[in-house]
Amino acid sequence: MVLKAELHCHIEGAAAPELVLKQARKYGADMSAFISDGAFVWDDFTSFLAAYDASATLFRTPEDYATLAEHYLSSIAREGAIYAEFFTSPDHAVHAGLTPQAYTEGLAAGMERAKAKTGIESRMIVTGVRHFGVESVERAARFAAKCGHPLVTGFGMAGEERFGDLADYVRAFEIAREAGLGITIHAGELEGWESVQQALDHVRPTRIGHGVRAIENPDLVRRIADEGVVLECCPGSNVALKVFASYADHPFPKLKAAGCRVTLNSDDPPYFHTSLGGEYDTARKHFGMNDKDLAQVTRTALEAAFVDKKTRAELMTRLGKA
Repeated sequence: MVLKAELHCHIEGAAAPELVLKQARKYGADMSAFISDGAFVWDDFTSFLAAYDASATLFRTPEDYATLAEHYLSSIAREGAIYAEFFTSPDHAVHAGLTPQAYTEGLAAGMERAKAKTGIESRMIVTGVRHFGVESVERAARFAAKCGHPLVTGFGMAGEERFGDLADYVRAFEIAREAGLGITIHAGELEGWESVQQALDHVRPTRIGHGVRAIENPDLVRRIADEGVVLECCPGSNVALKVFASYADHPFPKLKAAGCRVTLNSDDPPYFHTSLGGEYDTARKHFGMNDKDLAQVTRTALEAAFVDKKTRAELMTRLGKA
């Protein structure tokens, strides 16, 4: 089995249908409109968000979040994952009635339990939500910078790419960068290549979430390759959300061939009927990648991971022995 690593997954979006139904029973909620025959049901971006939000409201305590983190990390460890990062959202915490700190500590407890059971190493990336506005994103950045939890090692921004002027969000990223956190940002998913260029110009991230629409501009592809920016590619998500019509149309192979540093990730896996292992299988089946190619994808992810040198070296050693 090829060892794997993940850099791009939203923890609320990683809740498997069976876990969501268990939470629904706990809180007396009816999820029949969103889950059928053990799978999430949606047919466009609006209904996807409705199912996502309904499920997320069923995680309300630190222990709920510990269970979610443990469940998800254990599941990908069974698929061969040795490392994972996931996005957390202080805004979700507040919506759930928790402080961001209690939410983070709950997730950390689940991460520690998963590591004890499976050996998987993991970290958290605190994210601001772009369409919640500049103040909200800066508040998330200040939390990330000051929370002091050793498993919080990155900061990013997700949400509606078409909202607001990216230049207005620069201060949030500077707050995080000054605190020594790794920087990533969603761009080039639902919006075109311009959003990727703006992210590079204004935010100067080491990684870009998705970034695949860069393929629309050859000069930008060359810039990404030359600067060594890592793309957190999520093919299953892109096809499910119709960013690309099919895997045959997906630019992952072209980006890789152009010298871009690409990784494979699951985004919101159960909603897109995928998993981290499924993404590696997709790359094998549709992109013509072999075990050596896939191991290099994992190596790229570990090189780009928001971890200390000692942890990275240990992970690289595990990969090298596989």
